[in-house]
Amino acid sequence: MRDFHKLRVWNHAHLATLDVYRATKTFPKDELYGLTGQMRRAATSICANLAEGCGRRGGAEFARFLDIALGSASELEYHLLLSVDLKLLDGSAYARLNSAVVQVKRMLAGLLRKLRAES
Repeated sequence: MRDFHKLRVWNHAHLATLDVYRATKTFPKDELYGLTGQMRRAATSICANLAEGCGRRGGAEFARFLDIALGSASELEYHLLLSVDLKLLDGSAYARLNSAVVQVKRMLAGLLRKLRAES
């Protein structure tokens, strides 16, 4: 069992999640159950899957949850693009958030490669 708090990728993902929550506060109320909710769920799913994977036994189970987290990160990456195209996010907020998500995706992919090389 691992402590997810000690994972650099979890810490980066958590900061990105907090940033997503702050950014979506300005979205229109009619997006609360649409894009706002989807972005928040995708962001929290990254962290939650990392935490859950850390609570599982064995590298294969951990890797499965990393894969799910990576999928959620890709989903969030699309939602960010849609948000800027719909003019819900300005260009600088999009650049900051997207950069954070891409960094998390790279970290997840690297951790997955390491786990698979060890098994």
